[in-house]
Amino acid sequence: MIAFIFKRLLQSVVVMLTVALIAFAMFRFVGDPVNNMVGQDTTDTERAQLAESLGLNDPFIVQFGRFAFNAMRGDFGISYKYRRPVSELILERLSATLELSFVSAVLALVVGIPLGVYTALRSKGIISKGIMVLSLMGVSLPTFLIGILLILLFGVVLRWLPTFGRGDVVDIYGWWTTGFLTVSGLKSLILPSITLAIFQLTLIMRLVRAEMLEVLRTDFVKFARARGLPDRAVHFKHALKNTLVPVITITGLQLGALIAFAIITESVFQWPGMGLLFIQAVADVDIPIMAAYLVLIAFFFVVINMVVDILYYAVDPRLRADAAV
Repeated sequence: MIAFIFKRLLQSVVVMLTVALIAFAMFRFVGDPVNNMVGQDTTDTERAQLAESLGLNDPFIVQFGRFAFNAMRGDFGISYKYRRPVSELILERLSATLELSFVSAVLALVVGIPLGVYTALRSKGIISKGIMVLSLMGVSLPTFLIGILLILLFGVVLRWLPTFGRGDVVDIYGWWTTGFLTVSGLKSLILPSITLAIFQLTLIMRLVRAEMLEVLRTDFVKFARARGLPDRAVHFKHALKNTLVPVITITGLQLGALIAFAIITESVFQWPGMGLLFIQAVADVDIPIMAAYLVLIAFFFVVINMVVDILYYAVDPRLRADAAV
């Protein structure tokens, strides 16, 4: 187990360094950050001094080495626009993104799994076919279009829910903010969380349905029926239990996707999270924020993948047997 974890950690370090290099190299040649920090009356000498103070005149490998070393300590430099540490800006918005992603993940699981089970057990019913058609639309429609349609219906036409912002929030421990404790915060969370969850919900539902149908055709389920077990026990004790193993894995990996894809939802609803900060940084050519965001998203993916791999190694004896060989 220790050797397996060490191997995964080594792979994770390589992945993180590769992502950091790509992110830094990609944004290194995007626009001129000095132009976004000074006015038209700034002299060439002042521009040169500013570029020198930011380290923009150093060789590329020196800049990347400095960025990677500082990133390992949680230091992503100073924002060109806000003139503040990037780590502080991200920390201020981290709670908003994680809160939105968490609610969306829970919503996708709570709704997706029961719908998947129902459409598998009633695969020939009219309701099941209608759910499958809607799920195909949920997979096909882009996230920003779903968000705009929800805003139009529930925000403009019905005027039931707010269409932008996070509402009132409560500070916890001085740096973490939450909207769970206020009415306006909860109402503001409904539309963006549904928008972000729809794709994951339909994906989980279709995966559960496919796995459930396959498990129902296996020999051990047929044997359980032959023993005279009731349908409820066969469906939920035997079939569903084996169905959820790959579903849990996919769900864990999709949690990272929710955090990454929140950038679109946050832009549509002006949700004050990391995704909106990244979009604003792109417009301002704020390279430290852009690079830090991509590295942080990669970090979430790497950690989640590593945890899933370790859990699989712990519960699946076949992997341990292969490692022993």
